[in-house]
Amino acid sequence: MWFSAIKMAVSAGSHIYKKRQETKMRMADAQYLHAEKMARGEESYQGKLLEARQSDWKDEFVLLILSAPIIVLMWAVISDDPTAMEKVKLFFEYFSTLPVWFTSLWILVVGSIFGIKGTQIFRNGKK
Repeated sequence: MWFSAIKMAVSAGSHIYKKRQETKMRMADAQYLHAEKMARGEESYQGKLLEARQSDWKDEFVLLILSAPIIVLMWAVISDDPTAMEKVKLFFEYFSTLPVWFTSLWILVVGSIFGIKGTQIFRNGKK
C-alpha cells in the first residue's frame, strides 16, 4: 500500500516537473517569436508591460470603484429604505448626464488598465 502511494507521488511529481519544463520551453519559444515579429515591425514590445501588470493593484482598485454603485444599489434595495433609494436614483440620473468626454476618458483609462484597446470602441469595431 505504501509502495503504491510513493510510486504515485513520484509519478505525479515527475509529471509536474515535466510540464513546468515544457512551459518554460514554450515561453522561451513565444518570446523568440515575439522578438522576431518586433524586429520585422509587425508587433510592438509588450513583455515588460505584461510582467508589470501581474503585480499591479490598479486592476483591483478600478474593479472596486466600478462595483461600488452596484453594491450601494443592492444595499438600497435590500434595506427597503425609501430615502436611500431616492439618493441612488438621483445618483444614476446625474451619472447619466455626465459629458461624453468624461465617459470616453473613463472608458480609455479602465480599458488601458485591463489591457483592452479602448480606441476600438470609438472606431465601431474596425481595425
